[in-house]
Amino acid sequence: MYEPIRTKSVHAHGPHRTRQEELDIRLAGHLTALLTVTDELRALTPSGALDDAARRLALRVERLRGHAPLRAAPTVGDTTATRVASLHQRAHTLAGQALVVATSRGDAAGAALAAERMQAHAAALGIADAV
Repeated sequence: MYEPIRTKSVHAHGPHRTRQEELDIRLAGHLTALLTVTDELRALTPSGALDDAARRLALRVERLRGHAPLRAAPTVGDTTATRVASLHQRAHTLAGQALVVATSRGDAAGAALAAERMQAHAAALGIADAV
């Protein structure tokens, strides 16, 4: 029938993080993904605004993680308007996710940066953004 468990669960020995640490990790992940998409957009449609956004995103990730984010070389190839629009849509989504997490952790600077990026990508897509 029933035999009692004699050993502790393997899950009981894992690292225990605070809610704040978990939110820091999630926010850094969303901002790093947003930085990657921003770098792709910079390669396809160079602009000072994207350069500035990439710099500020990298600084924010560095503050959260304690080291500069790893950055991949942007891909070259499909430069069609569809590809650029797809990247802006992805960036808009990532910025929205970052905004939710930054708000949850009470990070006003992170939330402001994410909201700004959402608005910029919404403008690039020609959509009204209610941030």
